[in-house]
Amino acid sequence: MTLKKHTIPTERCGDVTVFVQGDLVNHDKKAVFLTIHDLGCNHTSFHDFVEHPAMSEIKQRSVFIHVDVPGQEDNAPDLPDGFVFPAMQDLGDAMSTVLDMLDVKFVVGLGEGAGANILARFGLAHPSRVLGLILIHPTSTVAGVMETIKDKIISWKLTNLGMNTTAEEYLIFHRFGTQLTEQMEVTDNKERVMREFQQKLKSSINPKNLSKYVNTFLNRTDISSILRKNLQVETMVVVGSKASNLRSVHTMHQSMDSARAQLLQLDGVGDVLSECPEKMAQSLLLFVKGLGLLTSVTMVGVQRQRTFSGGSEDEVAGRPRTQRSLSMEEYDRPNLQRLLSRERRESRDETVHE
Repeated sequence: MTLKKHTIPTERCGDVTVFVQGDLVNHDKKAVFLTIHDLGCNHTSFHDFVEHPAMSEIKQRSVFIHVDVPGQEDNAPDLPDGFVFPAMQDLGDAMSTVLDMLDVKFVVGLGEGAGANILARFGLAHPSRVLGLILIHPTSTVAGVMETIKDKIISWKLTNLGMNTTAEEYLIFHRFGTQLTEQMEVTDNKERVMREFQQKLKSSINPKNLSKYVNTFLNRTDISSILRKNLQVETMVVVGSKASNLRSVHTMHQSMDSARAQLLQLDGVGDVLSECPEKMAQSLLLFVKGLGLLTSVTMVGVQRQRTFSGGSEDEVAGRPRTQRSLSMEEYDRPNLQRLLSRERRESRDETVHE
């Protein structure tokens, strides 16, 4: 599946680079995902996940809109002098412009780390555009004292020294929840993906631009106090048991409305996208099925149940069926009834911006 690159100007955060994986033609009959990446990454982390065999059926019936935060795409030039890197809230607000430019009305948000924080803000500010949120390793609180010190050191080194050992080890720990030196607990697959991530940091990511993303994440504001009341979209919070911010993820989940937010913790992993893509794909599909999306898609190894036309016999009761069976396209079409009823409720309330 090829990627189509778009450069979309936004009022709040300059040009945003967007890669569309899939065909936007008739996108209203498909599941549309909006992805935003973590520190030290870009759209390729989600692209690789979507290309995994476990995602094959989902990929065929979906469109993935991958957003690269300014200056984070592969081999990006230095951001212009005087460029003011957008705040996390500005990035969240700008996603509505991205969708408008692509003529997309509704999405399921899929974000990781800092990207998950941005999508949570988008869901808070623009709930009518969001069918659901899948937040991997999200954080809702401000940076703590130790995080502030570490991040300031890392940002200074990235700006003045370029990519260096200290920054690499910090970003590896941030993403995988373990250090490269802890080889006793690192499986062959995890060591491989960690090495690939390390190589990408050295060869593809602009360190000066990355330092600006680190700084804006460091200076994030707290959204914990408004989550329970104002995040009114179905949300799945995902975390690996070895994640570096495991406690912060649990804190965020506890701040949310338990009727709308579920927590999925995957044991023995730090980076869920690369270490356990099969489990992540299965969880993603189950979540979006609950939203009324991709209902005809089955999990790997699960045979699709037989469907019957209007004149067939009911195998249990022996009675003719009166309802018409749905086509696969009709099964996959988003069920907007839940969203429309929610929009009517929200129209009576004031939209809350942080």
